[in-house]
Amino acid sequence: MKSKKLRRSSAKIMASLIVLLGSLSYIMALAVINGSLGFICAMGVTVFGSIGVAKALGEAVSLSYPVIIALCVGSGVLRGLLKYIEQYSNHYIAFRLLAALRDKIFGALRILCPAKLETKQKGSIIAMITSDIETLEVFYAHTISPICIAVLVSASVLIFVSLAASPYLALTALVGYVTTGIILPLISSSKMKEPGVKYREEFASFNAFFLDSIKGVKEIVMSNSGESRKEEVNKKSDQLVQETKKIKKLSSSASAAVELSVSFFLLLTLVCAILLVGKGLLTPGRMIIGVTAVFSSFGPVIAVAALPSNLTQTFAGGDRVLDLLEEKPAVTPVENGAEFEFSRLETKNLTFSYESETELFKGVDMRAEKGEIVGIIGESGCGKSTFLKLLLRFWQKQGGLILYNGTDIEKIDSSNCRVVNDR
Repeated sequence: MKSKKLRRSSAKIMASLIVLLGSLSYIMALAVINGSLGFICAMGVTVFGSIGVAKALGEAVSLSYPVIIALCVGSGVLRGLLKYIEQYSNHYIAFRLLAALRDKIFGALRILCPAKLETKQKGSIIAMITSDIETLEVFYAHTISPICIAVLVSASVLIFVSLAASPYLALTALVGYVTTGIILPLISSSKMKEPGVKYREEFASFNAFFLDSIKGVKEIVMSNSGESRKEEVNKKSDQLVQETKKIKKLSSSASAAVELSVSFFLLLTLVCAILLVGKGLLTPGRMIIGVTAVFSSFGPVIAVAALPSNLTQTFAGGDRVLDLLEEKPAVTPVENGAEFEFSRLETKNLTFSYESETELFKGVDMRAEKGEIVGIIGESGCGKSTFLKLLLRFWQKQGGLILYNGTDIEKIDSSNCRVVNDR
């Protein structure tokens, strides 16, 4: 089975999902500000400690030891409070948006149905409104905020290290940030993009097949095809496991690469600092402050580097959701159209074919008066059920006429047409 690639780019999907924030944007801004300040406070515990050590080594520090201790304790307390506010804001946005998205999807399905349920497996749609929507929680609660926090915190650290220690240390840290937080995630994202899409397809396919099996269990038992159905379920389950293993393997490799990168640049920062001290360009006290600041600043960058393992599936799910929201209905409902009391039905030269398929039937003529019983006979797949659904305007006819009391079905109010047919 050939994997379907994302129709939209990751950047376009991300932009479309961000647009959905709407009036919740100010809460996201609050989450980013609190998250950035919270991480700076977390760094403050170790940085203020290093300032105390630098003071003990004879560095000119205007802060007294009691003030330094108070700042360390205060930073730790504020870190907890700000982290709570950040997480609360992120999840508030995520759950509000997930509820809104589900509402949008059900609204879209109301317009797309019943044709949508005829062409798409119901299990696939259920997977979309459950698991695909749930994956978007990762984007809103654990993606937008971490990226913004990483940029703000990294920029703040670079400025601080340049002023408090040395621009060379800041330059080393910048190379580490770019490599770990941008280059490696882009590489791992490109590798996991196709497996992520494939996994979502296999997951939706398995859900659809399993649901169809449960709904059709009576027919399966009557046709004595339980064993073959079981084998097919196991086969699809194995395929899903294989796709899961691919993603896990790629995620593990990406995590190992990130850890290796962070370790390398921490060691490089330390070596650079020692060389600067040896050449007299940096005092030991300022070296400790600069190195400590850089060492404690990679947390947000690591969080960004870990995103691709989840974002590949998130973007695949987001692409499917956006497809549904943008999908045009097979039939546009007629509102404020003609209404009538049924007396006769006529079809003249009726023609229909499903998308990308050959004509199902052509030139069908029929007439039925009120009170008549009409039988439609034909082999399986010849279009009997489809013909009846055309009479309800579930599908758009390609040619010919469907007339109720002499009025074309496309001029009749859709709700009135279906109520009359239900009688």
